[in-house]
Amino acid sequence: MPAIANALRKLNPWQKGKYLSYLSNLRLSALSYADPPLPPPITTHTAYGLLVLYALSYFVPFYLSSFTRPSPTLSRDAPSVIRARIRSVTLSCLACSAVTYVVISRAAGGDTTPLEALHLLGLWPLALWDSLRVLYLTALLFAGPLYSYLIVERGWADWVRLEPVVEIWEEWTTFRNIVAGPVTEEVLFRSASIPLTLLARCSPTEIVFLTPVIFGLAHVHHFYEFRLTHPGVPAAAALLRSAFQLAYTTLFGAYATFLFLRTGSLLAVCIVHAFCNCMGLPQVWGRVEPVQTSATFVPVLMAAEDVGEEAERQHPQHRAEVQRGKTSRPSIMWTITYYVLLVAGAVLWYKNLWVLSESDHALIPSSAFHTKEAPPS
Repeated sequence: MPAIANALRKLNPWQKGKYLSYLSNLRLSALSYADPPLPPPITTHTAYGLLVLYALSYFVPFYLSSFTRPSPTLSRDAPSVIRARIRSVTLSCLACSAVTYVVISRAAGGDTTPLEALHLLGLWPLALWDSLRVLYLTALLFAGPLYSYLIVERGWADWVRLEPVVEIWEEWTTFRNIVAGPVTEEVLFRSASIPLTLLARCSPTEIVFLTPVIFGLAHVHHFYEFRLTHPGVPAAAALLRSAFQLAYTTLFGAYATFLFLRTGSLLAVCIVHAFCNCMGLPQVWGRVEPVQTSATFVPVLMAAEDVGEEAERQHPQHRAEVQRGKTSRPSIMWTITYYVLLVAGAVLWYKNLWVLSESDHALIPSSAFHTKEAPPS
């Protein structure tokens, strides 16, 4: 592995020494944590004001057109709605990225080169090796669920037939959850947004833990859509569902922001986002066991928000047979192995968080994460 990494770095023109030299030149002085910088190119209020406008531009257009506006008879999962919304968010992402590019270009008196601006946007270099490293890091968190899907539920057989890949391009909901959603959200909430907070000279702690709140709040509109399509669900239950969604989207946003700062790669956070949507939320209670039925359906490629609804539909006939004692339950070792892997994976993730996210293309130096003070103003 180290040999491969070294070989890839030799081919990379943005080597660590060159990149740190670029920072020390103060062409974008607001990003320097080592030298006395000039006043911030933009204020904190301006940065967060733009972030809020970006978030609104992502989902408000959904309710301005009959093609994207949900109703009791038109679900957000309808193919026509998905296609129209993808077009809408794509335009929003392009517009927001263009605004951020202009702000970056003018940040140092117009002396910023296009490659420097593209790097702050996470578009260059692609950092494929760093992307694979953080994907492996994230997979450690899902060691248990990966075992459950690939081994217990025999998901490996699906991948041999490439069924999950085919599903992405044949099912609009899957394409939205695995491709369109992760890419557009990371473009807008990471690539277009994080450089603004860096120019405003926000501290890494503030960037990692505060900006994702806006990302989480941008998902609250699902409460309205859920109430439209599920009128029989009590309002309190729907509100609790939205609060839970706000919590885990904000938490994931913090993780994605951390990785974006550490790798400087939009590709890396898009891959991690897509992977997390594939896996959904890990099972943290109950037994894990293979389904012993001739009509086994193994759910794959679900977004996290769909996990609860899907779990309610899984194998009701088999569960009823088990309760009636018509079939013996599989060995408890399936469950023990799952939870051992789940805990071990979480421990390994924690121990390797800084090592596997280290990159020569980081937007801020590692030392900035370990200081309690914001960069000098």
